[in-house]
Amino acid sequence: MKRLRIICSVLCLALGVLLTSCSGRTDVSRGESYIFCLNTDRTGLVKISYDIPEGNAQEAAEAVLDELKKPAEEIEYTPALPENVDVQSCELMGSILAVDFDSDYLNIERIEEKLVRAAVVQSLLRIEDIDGVMFTVGQEALKDGEGNIIGLMNEDDFVENTGSSPSSYQTDTLKLYFANKAGDKLVEQVMDVRYSSNVSKEKLIVEKLMQGPGSSGAYPTINPDTNLLSVTTKDGICYVNFDSTFLTGAYDVLPQITIYSVVNSLVEGTDAARVQITINGESNARYMETVDLSQPLEKNMDWVAVEDEE
Repeated sequence: MKRLRIICSVLCLALGVLLTSCSGRTDVSRGESYIFCLNTDRTGLVKISYDIPEGNAQEAAEAVLDELKKPAEEIEYTPALPENVDVQSCELMGSILAVDFDSDYLNIERIEEKLVRAAVVQSLLRIEDIDGVMFTVGQEALKDGEGNIIGLMNEDDFVENTGSSPSSYQTDTLKLYFANKAGDKLVEQVMDVRYSSNVSKEKLIVEKLMQGPGSSGAYPTINPDTNLLSVTTKDGICYVNFDSTFLTGAYDVLPQITIYSVVNSLVEGTDAARVQITINGESNARYMETVDLSQPLEKNMDWVAVEDEE
């Protein structure tokens, strides 16, 4: 009987070891550290277990990028980065990581490239102290299939959609506010847009404002060198986080025109009731030493020109 109990114990131990060995990298438990790769047929994202190095964010990013290119250890996933694509440089500037690829990146098929980008960016954003990622190819800004610069990417650019393809494009009509010729009033401009459903409408609005108006009679309000770090909405407040370049006006417009071009456009076009503009995550700033940004702002239509003033 005693011998039987010993045999059973050995068998149970062996079974436990076998079950543990069968647990692969794609079996990510709650709270376990992970990064993203692609599924076997490269049509969707897969979480794989990976202990992101602690400490220096730049070194952690380099380690993650190396891991994203390593051959898969299991058939359930494939590496995020194709074998022929090389990372030429990886540089952390504040909380923004700039990743430069070689020219082979441009040969990735368009649909797959969106997944590659989603896997790489979302993996890098899991590193503490990295709030945004920018891609370049041969030091030139990465562009989408329509020739638009993709620019800074953060968590708002991707909907975590493990196991399926990226969301489709959708169309909408935006009401945006730009400056008049004198720079002392806002003028309304209606713009038809086509954009990925992975991009929030709030972020889309701010990006379109940064790109400037698409027709005559309206003029830009935001310094074109500004970097948009993040856009999120919570409890009716839209939080727009710029880098410090935003505080340097590039156009001859009143400070209030720049601020309320952002505030009015967002409140008119989204469910947000107020807008909090922050600089590098901090709200203790004044725009052009005039407009207090320490509190969320409501829309102010007093700055909008009436028809006979335009």
